[in-house]
Amino acid sequence: MQKKNIVLTKPFSIENESDSDVSYRAPNLLRRLLSLLKNVRRGSDLTRFQLPPQFNFPKSQLQCYGESIYSISSNLLSRCNNGHSPLDRLISVVAWSISTTRPPIFGVAPYNPTLGETHHVSKGNLNVLLEQVSHHPPVSALHATDEKENIEIIWFHYPVPKFNGTNVEAEVHGKRQLKVLNHGETYEMNSPNLFIRILPIPGVDWVGNVNIRCLETGLMAELCFKTQSFLGLSGNQRLIKGKIIDSSSSKILFEVNGHWDSTVTIKDMKNAESRVIYDAKEAISGLQAPIVKDEQNVWPTESTLIWSELSQAIMSQDWEKATEAKKFVEEKQRDLLRERESKRETWVPKHFTLCQNKEGCWECLPIQKLVPNSPITTL
Repeated sequence: MQKKNIVLTKPFSIENESDSDVSYRAPNLLRRLLSLLKNVRRGSDLTRFQLPPQFNFPKSQLQCYGESIYSISSNLLSRCNNGHSPLDRLISVVAWSISTTRPPIFGVAPYNPTLGETHHVSKGNLNVLLEQVSHHPPVSALHATDEKENIEIIWFHYPVPKFNGTNVEAEVHGKRQLKVLNHGETYEMNSPNLFIRILPIPGVDWVGNVNIRCLETGLMAELCFKTQSFLGLSGNQRLIKGKIIDSSSSKILFEVNGHWDSTVTIKDMKNAESRVIYDAKEAISGLQAPIVKDEQNVWPTESTLIWSELSQAIMSQDWEKATEAKKFVEEKQRDLLRERESKRETWVPKHFTLCQNKEGCWECLPIQKLVPNSPITTL
């Protein structure tokens, strides 16, 4: 059998900024980025904006989403199930939600997933499956199940990046659900926005409000992700603040404070005692790339197959080859689109249903109850 060319790279981890591969960084970064954006109008939607490969790192956006679920050193998901009380479990869900926030790299971005592209990885009993269910808008859907812990995650979203003159902010639409089935609890939450500051001092961060609510207990958390000041000089980088509330009484039970890339604590409002609920160094450092255990059963739609030639070219800094490889993938997608249009066919996702609700927002639901084991695994 012909060997498949599968390229897997290390996930983002908390030490990412100090040890990231130099091949992830474009030469003359700020000057080249400004030249790309010089003809883009303020307030423009950048959803269809295409980056040359010098501004990509060797990974699809689907892989980045998946890594935030399966690439973790600690057992935060298990704690969501094993908490003795609804409040204990909500606090664990807050910590897990923060753990999905990974340090981005300024000036480089993942590939825009192709329509129908998938990413499928297993970690122990946790099986994670993602599919790009729409291209315009770019909707990504995730389904993860852990039969041992009896946990299910459904996560779909679509970013809408806009250029604001000195920065780009990608507002992330969509919803996450974490279902702790042993306790009959469903936790709903949204995602922070990605903020890319170009001037005066380049940087990238997560910003905005995240609300986490348990539909059955009425317990909720309100979190605010804050970036540094406009000049980039503030010491309070990657700050997170918030509170945990009993919505039935509007009583504040805990205050949340810290930095999502270091430690986050909660303070009990009854006795003023504080404790750490999340340690980024413990949770998302020392992460390793997944490995392929069964090459022949890797789906042809797998991200690591679709983009393998481009990823290899970027890692070897062969920009001519990278340009050709990216063009090949994009042209193939255009050919498939023209073929569907000529046959008047509508593309349908394989693993999810996709629809718009009454408010015009996109929603996704998994077709299968359980995600199968993957031939790609991680520790």
